[in-house]
Amino acid sequence: MRHFIIPLLILSTLLISACNSIKVPKSTMDHQMSATPTNVVPTNSEWKISDHPKANEELPVSILIMDKAGNPIKSFETVHEKKMHLFIVSKDLSYFSHIHPEYKGNGEFDITTVFPSGGDFKLLSEFTPKGGGDPSVESKWVQIEGEPAKGVPLIPDKKLTKVIEDKKISLSFVNLKAGETSHLTFTIHDAKTNKPIKDLEPYLGAMGHAVSMSGDAEKYLHIHPMTMEGNGPKVTFMTIFPDKGIYKIWGQFQQKGKVFTVPFVIRVS
Repeated sequence: MRHFIIPLLILSTLLISACNSIKVPKSTMDHQMSATPTNVVPTNSEWKISDHPKANEELPVSILIMDKAGNPIKSFETVHEKKMHLFIVSKDLSYFSHIHPEYKGNGEFDITTVFPSGGDFKLLSEFTPKGGGDPSVESKWVQIEGEPAKGVPLIPDKKLTKVIEDKKISLSFVNLKAGETSHLTFTIHDAKTNKPIKDLEPYLGAMGHAVSMSGDAEKYLHIHPMTMEGNGPKVTFMTIFPDKGIYKIWGQFQQKGKVFTVPFVIRVS
């Protein structure tokens, strides 16, 4: 029997002080993607973090998910093995973290994390209230005290091949145009032998995950592979970039129980 991962695409125009978003729903094998939201449960959120959070210290973060009336949402779907995916990116997109808060009940998720430097960081929580068809997204900017990291210019990569943890990973794409369907393919080889890696393992229920952010950190996409077939060396994702401009993409894969992350900066025309 062939097993398919439903391609998940979240297209979120997230304002710094608000959580309204524009979403493209996930598609099934016989359902065409459209720009019409599909059963997204409206939500609000309340974030708790210390008044003066400092870099390189363990910081507890609490996220309360509520409905539009301010009542805690108590039940959530398990999506890709977790009830919540939390992404943390620095303002210049040089730092990226994908972690999973623990559900404590009555709408509250908790996690303890460490920020690597001072500066502004964006936190995006992705979750699906029970009965929702597509995930909801809540976000928050936090300012971390401490020495800021050296700024990294966001410049499109001239070569879309990188070596990460003894793996050579290349990114290729078809039709990299805003508003149109794009296919992104990661091809993974052993960096020393150049042999194709064919023993990738499922990571959070998929053969990989990809997250993309626009250069201003306002548009966010979380993309899953088109199929569960095969274990490498190629993993293909399908998505729609909402606007022209520079985007950063982080691909995440697992081999021999270890997750590795590869970043690329691209320009969408």
